Amino acid sequence: MLDIPSRVRVHVDALIAAQNDMGVCDAIGRNAPVGKPATMSAPHLPNVAGIDSTVPASAHTAAALADASVPSTAPGALIQDRLAGWVSDLTTLHELTERLATTSSLDDALHELLRAGAALVGARRGMVVLEPPAGRGPSSTVGLGLAHADLGHIETVPRSATPYGRILDGAPASTPAPVAQADLFGDEALDPRLREVAARLGYAASYALPLATVEAGKLGVAVWFYDEPAEPVERQRHLVGLYGRYATEHLARLLDLDRARRRMAIIAEELLPSRLPRVPGVRLAARHLGGPRGGGEWYDALPLPEGALGLAVGSVSGSGPSALAAMGRLRASLRAYAVMEGEDPVAVLSDLELLLRLTEPARSATALFAYCEPALRKVVLAGAGHTPPLITGERRTEFVETSLSAPLGMLACWEAPSVEFSPAPGETVLLYTDGLLRRTGDPTDRAFARLHAAAASVPRAARHDPAAVADHVLRSVLPEGLGCAEDPDEDAEDMVMLAAWFE
Repeated sequence: MLDIPSRVRVHVDALIAAQNDMGVCDAIGRNAPVGKPATMSAPHLPNVAGIDSTVPASAHTAAALADASVPSTAPGALIQDRLAGWVSDLTTLHELTERLATTSSLDDALHELLRAGAALVGARRGMVVLEPPAGRGPSSTVGLGLAHADLGHIETVPRSATPYGRILDGAPASTPAPVAQADLFGDEALDPRLREVAARLGYAASYALPLATVEAGKLGVAVWFYDEPAEPVERQRHLVGLYGRYATEHLARLLDLDRARRRMAIIAEELLPSRLPRVPGVRLAARHLGGPRGGGEWYDALPLPEGALGLAVGSVSGSGPSALAAMGRLRASLRAYAVMEGEDPVAVLSDLELLLRLTEPARSATALFAYCEPALRKVVLAGAGHTPPLITGERRTEFVETSLSAPLGMLACWEAPSVEFSPAPGETVLLYTDGLLRRTGDPTDRAFARLHAAAASVPRAARHDPAAVADHVLRSVLPEGLGCAEDPDEDAEDMVMLAAWFE
C-alpha cells in the first residue's frame, strides 16, 4: 500500500467520483496507434493512472515518465493533486491484479505479468525467466514482443552478464533488489556479447524485477527492454514492485497447484495397467487422457482361463485423490470377480455393485465388462449406466445395442441383461468412457454422431492397427486433437479408450 501521511485529511469524495472510469489497461488499448508509429511506439499511460502521458517517447519504447505537477496557488490544490495520483495508482494496481487473479495456468499468468509490467514501467518488450527451486515446478522462459529466436539470442549471452542471471545466481536473499541498466551502450563494462545481442534486437536499456518474496522464495525474474536509454522513475518502480510481489505469490500458488496435479496424474497412471496382455486372436491398445482435477476413469484387460479375455472400462463419481482411490479399489475388485465368474458379465457387475453399495454408499460408478473369446470371435458384455461400445471395420461402423441400466450404486439391487455379438475379421471394438463425449463440448447426441463419423473415417491402411484406430478417432473427435492431452482445459475430464482388433 502507498504511504499516505496520516495528517493529510482531505475530503475527496467529489474527487474520486470525478475520476475517469477507464482503467489504465483499457486506456492503453484504446489509444494504441494504427500502423507504424513515427515518434513513439507505445501508447502512453493515461492521466487516470497518475502518469503524465505528454512526455515524448522513442521509436519503440515508452520513455520514463516524469512525476511533475503544476504548482497551484489555491490552498490545498497540491495536496489534492498528490492524493488524486495515489488514488489513481491504487485503482491501476487493483485492475492489474484482478486481471492476474483470473489466470489459472502458469503460461497465462506469465504473459499477463509481462503485459501489466510493461504498462507500469513504460516498455513494450520483455521476458520472464521462471526458475523455481528444485522440485517445486518446471522452469520456463516467456517473451513479450520477442520471438523464440530472439529469446534464443538472449540466452547465448553469458548468464553472469545478464541482469536476470545476476539476480537468480546471486546471494540467496529473500528479496533481491531490481537491476536497472539505463544505458547499455554507454556502459564501458558491458559484456561484448550482451552489447552485440542488444544491438541486434534493438534495445538500449532494461529493467529487471525479481519475482521473490519472503513467503514464496525466489521464483524467477521479469525483465523489460527499452529501445533507447531510459529507466522507470521512482513512482513506476514503486508500482511495479507492489505488483511484482502480488504476482510472485500468485505464481507460487499456481506452481503448488501444478505440482499437485502432476502427482495425481502419476498416481492415476500407476493405478492403470502397466501393459496390456497378449492373447492369440486379438490385439489391444489403450489411451488415457487425464484432466487437471484428476478423475476416476479407468480401463482394464486381463487374460482369463481357456484363452478368453476380459475387457473393462468404467468411471467413478467425483474427482481428486478420493476418486482415484475409489477407482483403484473398484478396478482391483472387478479383476477378482472376473477371474471367478468372468463368463457371466452380469454376475461380475452385480458383485461389483454390491461391494460399492456396502463400502462406499455415497459414491456411484459406471462400468462395462466384456467377456471375449477371440478364437470364436464372440463377445458377451454387460453395462451399468455406461456408454455403448462402437464396432468399426471396412464394411460397417455402428454402436452395439445394449440395454438401458442405471449406474452402480444408484439402485437397491442392480441387474441388467447381457448382450452378445460377433466382430468380423479385421473389425475393431472401441470401449470408452463418457469423459470422451464431454470433452467434445457438444450435446450428447452430436458427440455420439461425431464419434461415429470419426470411426467411419479411419483410413484403410490404419484399420489393422488398434493404436492407429484409437489415435485417429481421438484426433477427429477432440476439439484440439491429441494436443489437448498436454495442456487440457481447466474443466477437462479424464477419459479412456480401449481398442480391441480381432483377427
